[in-house]
Parts: sequence; structure tokens; C-alpha cells
Amino acid sequence: MRVAAWNVLTLLDRTDRQERRSAIIARELARYRIDIAALSETRLSGSSQFEEVGAGYTFFCQGYPEGEMLHGGVGFAIRSALLKSVKATPSGISPRLMKLQVNLAGGYTASLFSCYTPTLAAPQEDKECFYEQLDRAIQAVPHKEKVLVLGDFNARVGKDYKLWHKVLGRHGFGKENSNGTVLLDLSVKHSLVVTNTVFQQANKYNTSWMHPRSKHWHLIDYVLNS
Repeated sequence: MRVAAWNVLTLLDRTDRQERRSAIIARELARYRIDIAALSETRLSGSSQFEEVGAGYTFFCQGYPEGEMLHGGVGFAIRSALLKSVKATPSGISPRLMKLQVNLAGGYTASLFSCYTPTLAAPQEDKECFYEQLDRAIQAVPHKEKVLVLGDFNARVGKDYKLWHKVLGRHGFGKENSNGTVLLDLSVKHSLVVTNTVFQQANKYNTSWMHPRSKHWHLIDYVLNS
């Protein structure tokens, strides 16, 4: 099973917006042969489910209630042929957090969380609320289940693998910031590994977002694995 974390707006900035957003996403997922993608910044209202039939992906999204703000929003895009492996319909915990359970080979189960964390400049109470929700959601997963936490964390975890030897690999990028420290602390608590830092990759794959003013590239999208 190939999984990924995709920020919808970042993807759309790189493609032709004349198509439906979901059609663009589905086409790109098929191109990279992704089975399940955790989506962030979907900017869709309420709870929704729909299929891109031609591309073979089904979308499950959770946003703010109709009539409220359109920023944020999370979801999952799942290869439709794999829906038989989904244990239950993905559930939205909040407009920033969604859970999916899938059945694995051998009778095992994996719980996946799609995340969109408040930015570094967001009010502290918003960030604390998000991490409290995520912490409780992970704690509620039975010990025997595999956990994957994916999404746009608006965090920089850096590359100090000696300090964070239990969660960071040797191939991190950039400097750690305060959002990154919170994410690393959560990873230590739940024995999660930041898989982006484990494998050496070509330079063009080391980052996921360019700062609009400085034009510097940063790594802020992660896949955490138990």
C-alpha cells in the first residue's frame, strides 16, 4: 500500500486550474501510483464523499460547516479498487483532522490520520487544541494496530537526529522550529518515526513547500509511522 500526504493548494499552484480540483488530484495520484493520500487545505464545506470515476479514486472530505470559513479542510483520496479494504467510512474529527481505518494482510488493521496543523503564526490555543485532539485520537487506537499520521503540519523538524534519535533519521532538512518541536514531542510520546527523514532522496524531493516571500523551500509535510 503506497500512501502520501498532499497539500491541495500546493498541488494546484503547479498545475492547470481549468479542470476540477479533484480530477487534477486523482490524475496526479494515479501518475505516482498512490493508493491512499491524506489531503490538506481542501477548502470544502461540511462532510462529503464523491468519486472521480475515470481516474479511479474516491474522496472523503471534512471541512468547516456550510457558510463558515473555507480555509483548511482535510480528507482522504483512496483508490476505488481498495475501498473493500476500508474498515469503516473515514470519519472527520475536526476540519483539521480525519481518521481512516484499513484492513491489512494477515488480519491486521492500520489507523491513518489526515492532518492540517495551524500555521506557526496561528493563535497558541488553536495549535494546542489541534495537538490535544490528535493526541487523544492516537491514544484511542488499539495497541495492536499500526498508526500512520500524515499531512501538512506547518512544522520544520530539522535534522538533529542525535537529539531526536528515536524519531528522526539521518536525512532531515533545514532547521527545527517551535511547531516542529511540538510534532517531535508527540512523535516521541507515541513512538512514531518521521519517515521523510529516514531515506536519502534526490534534493528535489527533500522539500514540499516554498515560502511565498523568501522563496526558500522547506519540508513541512510528513508521514509519521509507528
